[in-house]
Amino acid sequence: MRLVSRSPDETEGIGLKIGRTLAPGMLVKLYGDLGAGKTTMVRGIAAAFGIRPEDVISPSFTMITEYDSMPKLYHIDLYRLADGGDIEDIGIWDCIRRDSVTLIEWPEHADNELPADAVSIRIGHAGDDERHIEIEGIDEKDWHNL
Repeated sequence: MRLVSRSPDETEGIGLKIGRTLAPGMLVKLYGDLGAGKTTMVRGIAAAFGIRPEDVISPSFTMITEYDSMPKLYHIDLYRLADGGDIEDIGIWDCIRRDSVTLIEWPEHADNELPADAVSIRIGHAGDDERHIEIEGIDEKDWHNL
């Protein structure tokens, strides 16, 4: 599925719809360059779990942020793994569980180690605030019923 967002608010709105389709045990991989809108998308997804968007920040320095929601939501940023880190060392496998939803920014830094059966979101700059968003792993029929 391909979408266009023309503002950060639209990107959050798309994230909210995505969040409404997610169930415990699901993993979401978010791809995009720096400033593409990955964390903005996560804010929208988190809102579907009852988390205030302003409480969502990029976990670049902590790498993993755990939100107290039902189901539990984990937000992981693997950007720093490009410097030679190991996903085993950050405790990622404690987050990818059947009773939680896990969102991973920069999954390409560990893609061959992450489960393949995930929702993939690719966000690309298309000028100013416009973004092209490609979503794989969410049924388009489910999307249109939201």
